Amino acid sequence: MTEPKSLQEAIVFFSNPDNCIDYLAIRRWPEGKVVCPTCGCETVKFSEKRRTWTCAKHHAKREFSIKVGTVMEDSAIPLDKWLMAMWLVTNCKNGISSYEIARDVKVTQKSAWFMLHRIRLAMQDEHFGSKLGGEVEADETFIGGKARNMHKSVHQRRITGSGQSFRDKTIVMGILERGGHVRTQVIPDRQKETLQPIVKQHVATGAALFTDEMGGYRGLSEEYEHGIIDHAVKYVDGRVHTNCLENFWSLLKRGLSGTYIAVEPFHLFRYLDEQVFRFNNRATKDNKLTDTDRFDMVVRKLAGKRLTFAALTGKTADATCF
Repeated sequence: MTEPKSLQEAIVFFSNPDNCIDYLAIRRWPEGKVVCPTCGCETVKFSEKRRTWTCAKHHAKREFSIKVGTVMEDSAIPLDKWLMAMWLVTNCKNGISSYEIARDVKVTQKSAWFMLHRIRLAMQDEHFGSKLGGEVEADETFIGGKARNMHKSVHQRRITGSGQSFRDKTIVMGILERGGHVRTQVIPDRQKETLQPIVKQHVATGAALFTDEMGGYRGLSEEYEHGIIDHAVKYVDGRVHTNCLENFWSLLKRGLSGTYIAVEPFHLFRYLDEQVFRFNNRATKDNKLTDTDRFDMVVRKLAGKRLTFAALTGKTADATCF
């Protein structure tokens, strides 16, 4: 059976557990050599009955499955359900809620919520210090529910000022390379001391940088061709605008308010990772990426990462990688 190209084909293909293991193994070990995740030994033996490998060296955990060393480790949920959830979250433009996953793949909502956060960990952008160049936009947005829509108990917990106070919202900064990728980060404030180091970390010196008129960006003209657009006057002045980033904010908020309804600030960065992945790997006239391509990208990034439920819920320090 050929590898799936659509959700319907994926459901049929991954209903066979051997197909699941083969699909994951090829992408985890592209050179064809299965490696023990504990000691790194390449001498392993596969048991068709148990669908596990056994390392030739004698040590603890010498028997391992395809899940060991990935975000799926210690999960009793079958591979077919994991892969269906991955296909859905990587290809639904506005995201998919844990309740939808729970209904579609037949797991509890709590399990679906945990699965989605582990998949988001695999979706994290791994730019390894590379910088954005060319024409770059920088902007911030405020994430938070409208006070008038909140239940009284929620309003008392979240709103400390007037209903329009921005101090009760979470600030997210975005940097977008036109025709390229976007990067986001939750920030504590919009002060110059916070914004400018982030810009310098992610944007190559000499790039054309476009921002709004906020004072936090003043003084960047020495390192960048800094174009400023005053939104009180107009939104576009030739090439000077932040409309591409505004488009991303629109997609992000549509997913947060329309699909997820309520997102705690503690988990917001994970939802940002999800939306950034889909945006950066969207189909354009230049790349023609498909649903299969995006799914394949996530599968190749499963290994070497782990998120426990205790870390996810803040009961322990966040340990996301081995």
